Amino acid sequence: MPPQSRRVVVPFTPQKPPWRLEAGDAVALMRELEDRSVHLVITDPPYFIDGMGADWDDSTLARRAARAGVVGSLPVGMKFDPGQARAFGRFMSAVAGEAIRVLKPGGFFIAFSQARLYHRLAVAAEDAGFEVRDMIGWTYTGQAKAFSMDHFVRKMPLPEAKKAALIKSMEGRKTPQLRPQIEPMVLAQKPREGTFVQNWAEHGTGLMDATQTWEGKFPGNVIHCPKPTPAEKGAGNAHMTVKPVRLIEHLVRLFSAPGQVVLDPFAGSGTHGIAALRAGRAFIGFDIEESYVTLAKRRIEEVAHER
Repeated sequence: MPPQSRRVVVPFTPQKPPWRLEAGDAVALMRELEDRSVHLVITDPPYFIDGMGADWDDSTLARRAARAGVVGSLPVGMKFDPGQARAFGRFMSAVAGEAIRVLKPGGFFIAFSQARLYHRLAVAAEDAGFEVRDMIGWTYTGQAKAFSMDHFVRKMPLPEAKKAALIKSMEGRKTPQLRPQIEPMVLAQKPREGTFVQNWAEHGTGLMDATQTWEGKFPGNVIHCPKPTPAEKGAGNAHMTVKPVRLIEHLVRLFSAPGQVVLDPFAGSGTHGIAALRAGRAFIGFDIEESYVTLAKRRIEEVAHER
């Protein structure tokens, strides 16, 4: 049989700190990374609700948003069922399995999720061999998503008097959707080799930098930070779940050290790469959408040229 040609891996940029971005399946690209080659994995994986799964189709989501509008940055009418939660759990098991392999001992795995999916994420990390250290909550001011049932009742084949009575009985009642004000992250750690001191001496991982305060206070597991403004997102950035650079940079500085390697297998529009470079870390990013990789490169290059 003829020898198989090895795929050409996108190299790091010559800038300091170096970075690289590549389009493709996250798990497949993670498998090409060497064992123990990354110090921190921090990522915002797909939400796994109605079109936002492993096969994320940005064009479909954009059409839905344009047609129906958005609530809380997500297209109106998105559906959720337990099957999606189970699929998310299976998907994150594969991601966590690769994350624990590529991380150095004591390295941290931080991943965002929806409140209704967080349990699947935490179990996936734990089953992969991580120690779940904490849950971090990003808090913000959210838009109410709950809906009243009046318009449904008005379309029902009932006498008007019964419709009026039913509507009155549900006065003040809405769908069970609390106003979103928190997004959870799992904070998991690859098992250390030896004591905290021994692991740090050998790998430079396993300890947090407690000098990285937030609003002048000791680092906590609840972080309030406004959602990114259009100016922060940048022109042409239509990604639906962009995170604030300030929040991600805080986490990068807290759980890694200057010069270390940060990996985001779901790079999206490149926020985590921007944060890593601003913190003086090298960055590796993957995304299944070629258009997002192009956007992320543009945003990260702007920051790289500032340094």
